Amino acid sequence: MGVVDMTNPPTKDFFASPALSLSLAGIFRDAGATAAAPTASASMEVEEGDEGSGGGGGSGSKKDDTVEISSENSGPARSRSEDDLLDHDDDENDADKSKKKKRKKYHRHTADQIREMEALFKESPHPDEKQRQQLSKQLGLAPRQVKFWFQNRRTQIKAIQERHENSLLKQELDKLRDENKAMRETINKACCLNCGMATTAKDGSITAEEQQLRIENAKLKAEVEKLRTVIGKYPPGASTTGSCSSGNDQENRSSLDFYTGIFGLEKSRIMEIVNQAMEELQKMATAGEPLWVRSVETGREILNYDEYVKEFFVESSSNGRPKRSIEASRETGVVFLDLPRLVQSFMDANQWKEMFPCIISKAATVDVICHGEAPNKNGAVQLMFAELQMLTPLVPTREVYFVRYCKQLSAEQWAIVDVSIDKVEENIDASLVKCRKRPSGCIIQDKTNGHCKVIWVEHLECQKNTVHTLFRTIVRSGLAFGARHWMATLQHQCERLVFFMATNVPTKDSTGVATLAGRKSILKLAQRMTWSFCHSIGASSYHTWNKVSTKTGEDIRVSSRKNLNDPGEPHGVIVCAVSSVWLPVSPTLLFDFLRDESRRSEWDIMSNGGPVQSIANLAKGKDRGNAVTIQAMKSKENSMWVLQDSCTNAFESMVVFAHVDVTGIQSVITGCDSSNMAILPSGFSILPDGLESRPLVISSRHEKSNDTEGGSLLTVAFQILTTSSPTAKLTMESVESVNTIVSCTLRNIKTSLQCEDG
Repeated sequence: MGVVDMTNPPTKDFFASPALSLSLAGIFRDAGATAAAPTASASMEVEEGDEGSGGGGGSGSKKDDTVEISSENSGPARSRSEDDLLDHDDDENDADKSKKKKRKKYHRHTADQIREMEALFKESPHPDEKQRQQLSKQLGLAPRQVKFWFQNRRTQIKAIQERHENSLLKQELDKLRDENKAMRETINKACCLNCGMATTAKDGSITAEEQQLRIENAKLKAEVEKLRTVIGKYPPGASTTGSCSSGNDQENRSSLDFYTGIFGLEKSRIMEIVNQAMEELQKMATAGEPLWVRSVETGREILNYDEYVKEFFVESSSNGRPKRSIEASRETGVVFLDLPRLVQSFMDANQWKEMFPCIISKAATVDVICHGEAPNKNGAVQLMFAELQMLTPLVPTREVYFVRYCKQLSAEQWAIVDVSIDKVEENIDASLVKCRKRPSGCIIQDKTNGHCKVIWVEHLECQKNTVHTLFRTIVRSGLAFGARHWMATLQHQCERLVFFMATNVPTKDSTGVATLAGRKSILKLAQRMTWSFCHSIGASSYHTWNKVSTKTGEDIRVSSRKNLNDPGEPHGVIVCAVSSVWLPVSPTLLFDFLRDESRRSEWDIMSNGGPVQSIANLAKGKDRGNAVTIQAMKSKENSMWVLQDSCTNAFESMVVFAHVDVTGIQSVITGCDSSNMAILPSGFSILPDGLESRPLVISSRHEKSNDTEGGSLLTVAFQILTTSSPTAKLTMESVESVNTIVSCTLRNIKTSLQCEDG
């Protein structure tokens, strides 16, 4: 508890100073959310003595300046020798008596008074005069006592937040020092991280074989990044630094400089292309009709492709029809994250992938063309690779190379644009021409109190390929990889970060976990579990999926992998089985059913129909569906604990869960580190089927389609550890076991929702 010295009372400016850390009260006050604070222990107030208080008369008005203090800090004690000296000095005795007249009087608030004031503090940390008067009458306190209790309470919260922020800054400083040390060691090794060639002061003349090897290294960059992280040879993200730099100005150049003869593009030409793309992005983000037309049926904005061709002089194909399908969309929203951190998350490949785990399966910075102005990355240009996925093996991934350009437009506005460059991507991998990025990206405008307004434009051209009938509508309508999906995911992840950093979480939003450290450990473990789930069920090249025939007719895909040394998963052979189905129920109804612990026994065959008890429930968003829970499933033999992370946003929902070791999760609840706790997630992904949507592009060649009532696309995924020996072979019994779990779960869900015929 904070202590305030009344000999130097806090000034008005001190109480008005902003807190350094994120808090729910500060972040969501403008959005209309309720502010809250942690429950305080019994407190004590001190006020200066007046007439008839504590011994001695005397005139003077009562001084009501009160502060919340600890009883053990009420003042220094005198030794016996000091008292003996005072007894021999009459003048000092008189002075001592005078001091006793003004000695402080202690008032300890009762538990009821504290409870009432805490309740009001949760609703309004800054009560007005009328509220203070009403509360003082209710509690039998002076209005000034109520006033200063709230003042001291706010000061205490700020002090706690500042200490927490100082701790975070210290951790960040240590991290930066480690990264700096690692980069210095890398430079001393005089080896390029991208191409593996030693940096020399010679010219860039290399053989055709060496050129081909460097191109192949760029193509495999994402896999190399993953392996480096696993084996710990380099810290995560170390490979995203600039390449071919040995401290010599002649050497400090991009590896693209060595490829000029192959790519046929100078760096000046790349800069010209990204500047043109930036201008197009700004127009696409701000233009209204006739370029963008709002749909009356869905409310979404639709690109008028004919106007787009006229505005930006796009070359038409020879037969008058585009050879590829065009996907264009625009979405506007507000995110709860400060602008510098948001920009950084886009320019760092690892942070970008972690921000969008359900969309990005791989991401890497292949090369840095221009480093930009440190530390805000203004003017940075880098060649990047991304593999985009849906949370199902039935939809092929989209691999794309693009150049990302970050630019500060004004003091409060930034823009980040992505654009594919033909000759670069064709020479790295000719197959990547199947999907290209036209100028896409976002305009970020800084708002007050840690908010940012984001306008997202997503513009792709893709060759038409075969897509499973279940997902054909949502993919071809442009919703699967459109701006709405990106924006909804960004808002959800930023909100999750705010709730993770918050220090004044209401009790109702953190039941079952007593400490802030325990809450953060559980949330961090749940986030790692969800990331692992997203990484395990997509159609990424990380996995090889095989279709398995079942007696019940479900379309189940199975893959297996071996975990040798990742402490975050069980060691051994892991089998994953995934099946996607269409259900004639709304996504909201399906999500509420699957996350409801009281109905878990209806679909979870592991519960054996037994009761499920809630151990902990931690909110991680304003929507009640965004929560992390710990559940206990009791049976006759034993009790199993399950960690569950439920997530929902405007586009998709997920329910991810894993059985956890009881002793291990109890230690995490107390605040212990969860990074080495092995966890193997299973779960559900829920999407709208897209049947109620309209195409995102209209033109003179638009073909009409019939509209039907929409339902849900449910993807069920289960992972099991078949054996703890990594050298063991996968058996058919293991495959049949996981297939049975998937089939039974689907059958139970359909039965409970009364849609067996769906």
